[in-house]
Amino acid sequence: MTRAGRLNVGVVGAGHVGPVIGAALAGAGHALVGITAGSDPDRAAAVLPGVAVRDAPDLVRASQLVVLAVPHDQLPGLVSGLAEVGAWQPGQLVLHTDPAYGTDVLEPAMRAGAIPLAVHPAISFTGTTLDLRQLHASYAAVTAPAMVLPIAQALAVELGCEPVVIEEADRPAYAEAISTASEFARSIVGQATGILRSIGVENPGGYLSALVSSTFDRALREASPPDPLSPPDPFR
Repeated sequence: MTRAGRLNVGVVGAGHVGPVIGAALAGAGHALVGITAGSDPDRAAAVLPGVAVRDAPDLVRASQLVVLAVPHDQLPGLVSGLAEVGAWQPGQLVLHTDPAYGTDVLEPAMRAGAIPLAVHPAISFTGTTLDLRQLHASYAAVTAPAMVLPIAQALAVELGCEPVVIEEADRPAYAEAISTASEFARSIVGQATGILRSIGVENPGGYLSALVSSTFDRALREASPPDPLSPPDPFR
C-alpha cells in the first residue's frame, strides 16, 4: 500500500464523503481513475479537479480498489445491482464507508471474487478539503475478514486515520454510538444558538465556538482512561 504499489481507485458516490476519500487516497500515491456523478458536481470537482466522471459499472470494471461512499439505504441495492451487470472483478478491493454495515453487505461482490473491506472514518464530513486535515486527527472503524484485515488497516492509515478493529456483529452498536454523538451535538448546539439569537446575539455560532469545543474536549478527556505516563491534567 505504498507509492511503489499504487492502486487504480474508483469512487462511487460524489456527496460529502466520496471526493474527500478519493483525495486522501490520491495524496497517499494511488491513481484515481474516476468518480460517479453526484448531486453537487461543482463540489466534487473542487476536491478532485480533473478526475473523470464515469458511470458506475464502467468505473468498477476499471478499478483495483472501489470506494463505495453512498447513503446507507442505497448501499445494498448498489452492490447487488453492480453484481447483476457483472461489474465486480475477481481480486479487486471493494471498500465502503458506512458506519452501520460490516462486510456482509458486500456479499454479492464477494461472490464474484472481490475482497470486502469496511472502513468508516469517524469525522463529520463537510465535503471540502478541510476534511483532509480532520482525517489526520481521527480514528477509523475497520471490519474485514481476518486474512485481509491488514489491508483495511493499511488503507485507514493511508487516509490519515488510526484504525480500530470493529467486529462484524458489533457494527450496529458502533453506528448507534456514532449517531448518538453526532445528533446530540447538533441538537444541543442548535438549541443554544437559537436561544442566543432570540436575545439579539448576531453570531451565536461564533460566540459559542470556543465554549462548545472546550466543553466537548473536556468531556472526551473525562471519558477516556488516564495515561499513567502523562502529567496530571490541572483542569480535570
